Amino acid sequence: MIPNEIAGDCRIKWERIRRAMQREKADACLLATGVNLYYLTGRIFSGWLYLPVEADPICFVKRPAGMEGERVRYVRKPEQIADLLPDFGLRRPAKLLLEADEITHSDYERLRAALRPEATGNASAIVRASRMIKTPWEIGQFRISAERHAQTYAAVPQCFRQGMTDLEFQYEIERRMRLNGSLGIFRAFGDMDIFMGSILAGDNAQAPSPYDFALGGAGASPSIPIGASGLKLAEGMSVMVDMAGNYTAYMTDMSRTFAVGRLPQRACDMHRASIDIVQELEARLRPGAACSELYNAAAGMADKAGLSDYFMGVRQQAAFVGHGIGLHINELPVLSPRSKDELHPGCVIALEPKFVLPGVGALGIEDSYVITQAGAERLTTAERELKELA
Repeated sequence: MIPNEIAGDCRIKWERIRRAMQREKADACLLATGVNLYYLTGRIFSGWLYLPVEADPICFVKRPAGMEGERVRYVRKPEQIADLLPDFGLRRPAKLLLEADEITHSDYERLRAALRPEATGNASAIVRASRMIKTPWEIGQFRISAERHAQTYAAVPQCFRQGMTDLEFQYEIERRMRLNGSLGIFRAFGDMDIFMGSILAGDNAQAPSPYDFALGGAGASPSIPIGASGLKLAEGMSVMVDMAGNYTAYMTDMSRTFAVGRLPQRACDMHRASIDIVQELEARLRPGAACSELYNAAAGMADKAGLSDYFMGVRQQAAFVGHGIGLHINELPVLSPRSKDELHPGCVIALEPKFVLPGVGALGIEDSYVITQAGAERLTTAERELKELA
């Protein structure tokens, strides 16, 4: 059922979920969403993963054909699961955790009726909390993504030509992403759709988006209101490249800013302020650091520089300065003023203190880090300085 190379990694994750279930006094959790199935089994299938608190998980599979293993059973519908549990020496659960934040209400009710537990709880919360701390294998996957991410960003200036639009610029970067091994899928938690990342040029960086990303952009269509809009790149614009590091299932997050011609000194100062904030926060990225204090330090530096009105947007300002990354680009923890989270060894986070200057565009950088006992290891290594596109 589990590929041999990640069998030990999966067991670490199962044990984490089991400990959380014990705290919830739950007997089992039943998972159906693709990302959570991949997290716990190393593959995606149509069906359900049943993880009991006292035994290895069971895959109840609808598709694809050909999955094998002692703990794999093919089913047509979830109502068959309860009848198959005795085959594994298991009873119907008294308390069952379901993905309340991710599946539909009708699916939730159907699964509850199929297993008939006395009580239910939220599996989404405990799996997201488990995913916040990465395993050594997962961190290795981030390193692969980060290396290829940097290779792509090194080629960004080659993608530019005079007279192109932001979308045309993005298409060229996407091509290099795929040539460098990008999987092409950009996953985000919640109802947010984006394709392979974001390019923000000029005043499109001011356009507010309904999505909970750091900056918005009008997008190419009202159906995907984020990122590049078809704006022609012109002298005096900044262009922020925030394209996905999805070269493995574990995504690195990195933004770099480029200039079309020369930018005013005010813009250069904002970019420098972003680098200064990142460097200050890097020194604070240690186990036990409060995410709210990290946010407050960044916001305080922006305020001291007289840049609060431009920090994390203008027309709509994001209320965070960093976030966890992983199988989703937006994982726990979140570096926000009201966060109660602390950093732990194994957290992988992105820092993105960004500014928007009307008439010029977005300025700043974003980098990804793994938190270790000794502090922070920077994963994304592309040059940070503002580069002029010729």
